[in-house]
Amino acid sequence: MSGYCLSPPGKRMPASCRDAQEKETWMAVYKRGYQRYLGPIQGRWAKFCVLPRFAWRRMLSQRLVVLLLVLSMIWPLLCAAYLYIGNHTDLLKGLGVGPDFLSFIQGNGTFFMVFMNVQAIFAVFLAALTGPGCIAPDLANNALPLYFSRPITRGEYALGRLATLVGLLSIITWIPGLLLFIMQASMAGWSWFRENWEIGIGMFAGFVLWILLVSLVALASSAYAKMKVIAGGIVLGFFFILSGASNIINGVFRSSWGFIINPSWATRRLWYAMLEVDPPEGPGVLLCLCALVVLFLLLALILERKLRPVEVIT
Repeated sequence: MSGYCLSPPGKRMPASCRDAQEKETWMAVYKRGYQRYLGPIQGRWAKFCVLPRFAWRRMLSQRLVVLLLVLSMIWPLLCAAYLYIGNHTDLLKGLGVGPDFLSFIQGNGTFFMVFMNVQAIFAVFLAALTGPGCIAPDLANNALPLYFSRPITRGEYALGRLATLVGLLSIITWIPGLLLFIMQASMAGWSWFRENWEIGIGMFAGFVLWILLVSLVALASSAYAKMKVIAGGIVLGFFFILSGASNIINGVFRSSWGFIINPSWATRRLWYAMLEVDPPEGPGVLLCLCALVVLFLLLALILERKLRPVEVIT
């Protein structure tokens, strides 16, 4: 056919040849047969990053999320100014500042503990604002069968949603925390870093633990409620209501063991141990760690039961 349809240069192809080529172009798919895809194949990590990448783009397009991110950066900037003043006390001596105040402004474990407490509150509000939008819309619109019909498992889907919140919360937690630690070490010198390097590791590990806790609570609430507004309220209520309930239990029984049901207090108890700061009265590190592990398992069980492509109604 191709040799028959060749036309001399400068002359138009015969109408019969044009009709034959158009017929071949619009031939049905089943008549052409199937061929193996020979294009580039993305790696498994590239496929895994699809969910966080599009979720971050959607979250950062919301003005309220951007506003909360900006507000959460004010405290790290104030802490940076605090560290600068603490390492340049010679500037304050001319102002008649007493030695008590000069000894107070130090970049030690107590300072970083206060920094972590404030940023942890911002992390809860940010997770309550962004976390419900990770899973609730997919469940409300029955989109899970569409996800799982692709080469993605339930575990990979859950890890992708978890990575979305972990990456977003890292911006306001351990990243500015490590920058403050590096700033303090650069101004205080090698001797300070040699004596306090555990603070940097403890702060990073403590923030990672808090991020995992807050992210799992947000994802479990989103999967359970299936509505973003209700899921956001569950996230806030989970931390604040349990905190109030633990105080009530301690007041009624005149003890401090009620803090074991407060995940915020249990996490801070681990922070005290990591930063080598004198802890408050209450349950020990081992008991708080066991309580958090049990809580993590319960939240993972909720996700495992809710993230299914089909729902059987009995």
